[in-house]
Amino acid sequence: MQYVATEPGVEGEELSLAERAYRAIRDRLVLLEIRPGTPISEEQLGQSLGVGRTPVREALKRLQYERLITTYPRRGTFATEVNITDLAHISEVRQELEPLAAAQAARRATAADRATLTSLRRALESAGSPGQDAAGLMHLDLRVHRAIYAAAHNPYLEDTLVRHDNLATRIWCLFIDRLSDMAGHVEEHGPLIEAIVAGDADRAARLARGHVEGFERAIRDAI
Repeated sequence: MQYVATEPGVEGEELSLAERAYRAIRDRLVLLEIRPGTPISEEQLGQSLGVGRTPVREALKRLQYERLITTYPRRGTFATEVNITDLAHISEVRQELEPLAAAQAARRATAADRATLTSLRRALESAGSPGQDAAGLMHLDLRVHRAIYAAAHNPYLEDTLVRHDNLATRIWCLFIDRLSDMAGHVEEHGPLIEAIVAGDADRAARLARGHVEGFERAIRDAI
């Protein structure tokens, strides 16, 4: 199953071909639909996305900066390997910035932001249902995080957190078969969304920090 364009509200946007390619390839890399170490073919990606090689090339430049692909001289371009030793560094950043984003979202969320978050809160209610597959849960998790970052209305904070959450999600996907309560981890976002929609910045920050800390513990327990 493949998912693309998981940012909130993208359905109504007129996206450039390069932006469409970027979002689609990014999420394939993040969700390990393109496995770590896999060679990246501009031609094959372009064919699968229905775009030319130029938009794909522009997308790959951004993805290299975001550490999702790596280019080696005379060897080619590959999906970046997932290194579990990066977990501590990624978590260190997220433990400081996720609470900040959640608190700012509680303070700054517009009516449209709150509507998006409320819709996601309803979607979380079925996260633990028997028919919900792992890919759907991962996609929902990404949507929630990106909606919260967008609601903070700080583009620099949003950009930083999206990139670090992408890297964290790749680690999560690598160990997904060993995690005992994936649905529970995703459902944790429910109280966090409620705090943001209610404008409770302190509670939102506290829940966000706890969520990141719990994520790191779950991964370490699975190793």
